[in-house]
Amino acid sequence: MTGQGLKVEAYRGGRARPDAVLAPTGYFTAQGDWADPGGVLMVVETTSCDPDTHKRDRVEKPQAYGEAGIPVYLLIDRDELSAAVHSEPDPQVGYRDIHVVKFGGKLTLPNPVGIDIDTGQLKQYGD
Repeated sequence: MTGQGLKVEAYRGGRARPDAVLAPTGYFTAQGDWADPGGVLMVVETTSCDPDTHKRDRVEKPQAYGEAGIPVYLLIDRDELSAAVHSEPDPQVGYRDIHVVKFGGKLTLPNPVGIDIDTGQLKQYGD
């Protein structure tokens, strides 16, 4: 999805550029610069070292991605040295289920992703 983004109406002008996206092979073909989020399985964001990261990555993006119906939102939080998986999207609240683990713990990414990840390797990226 290099150079592309997602149409998520609840986010800053209706456009978001996630750090990573998991979608079926070929999903973004012929969608142009701004793809419909309907077939996206998961978005991943990593907190930035700027004053807007709290509002953007921890508040606005989970709300917008949940409202758009994206099944899983994974936040790699370098400030908190943690990973948070948001699931069960809800158009009113963003996501109904949020699980947080400190770097080094095991995190389960629910279906449709359906894998466990060891967050130990993320320790090296903490601020």
